[in-house]
Amino acid sequence: MRRSATETREHVLGVAHDLFYWRGIRATGVDTIAESAGVAPTTLYRLFASKDDLIAAYLERADRLYRAWFTSAADTAGPDPAARILALFDALTEQVQPRQCRGCPFLMALAELPDPAHAAHRTAVATKAWVHDQFGQLSNDLAEHVGVTDPDVLAAQLTLTFESVYASVQALGVDGPARYGRVLAETLLLAHAPTSTPPRPRTAPPPSRQVAKRSGKTKKTGSPRPGPPTSTASAVTP
Repeated sequence: MRRSATETREHVLGVAHDLFYWRGIRATGVDTIAESAGVAPTTLYRLFASKDDLIAAYLERADRLYRAWFTSAADTAGPDPAARILALFDALTEQVQPRQCRGCPFLMALAELPDPAHAAHRTAVATKAWVHDQFGQLSNDLAEHVGVTDPDVLAAQLTLTFESVYASVQALGVDGPARYGRVLAETLLLAHAPTSTPPRPRTAPPPSRQVAKRSGKTKKTGSPRPGPPTSTASAVTP
């Protein structure tokens, strides 16, 4: 199949995403990406001058997809700021499931690329700052609707809770502390704006892997699919 240069670039970035995200940035060589993408190394280097350029483009693509995911998740809840905040935590619960997530690509990039001058590092920092800004806007909107004494504090606490889900799920899984992210968000809303949350309480979701006993043996169900999915789900898992 013949592709334009733009289509080839996007194809390579999609392959690079899967490899960088699931295997690691430093552990994945350019030749591996070229082979997996079905392009010659010379073609890849015509599109990206160096591996650092490819890494930077990978993070830029992930940032673009993540912002679209975040905005769409909030928009599903309509105009109410509290509902939009809780919708983000509901979407986060779905996003960090093991079949499509091994952690936050931006946090992993910051760990692998500690140099603040690296373009990919700067992109990851900008993504995290943008998330904080979004919660700041939502907290300010909430203050206008129901009154919040300190929306800046609420925004910081919501951001910290949101980010801690990503950090926790990488080590302790979705059935660990991460499953209480939405509950903590509700608690923060109740503390800062008691009239803002839905009247019905929400408990943590049940564990994702149910254990059934049969003939004296335990059986786990709901195990994740092997291998990385070809989708934007993990690309938007910061």
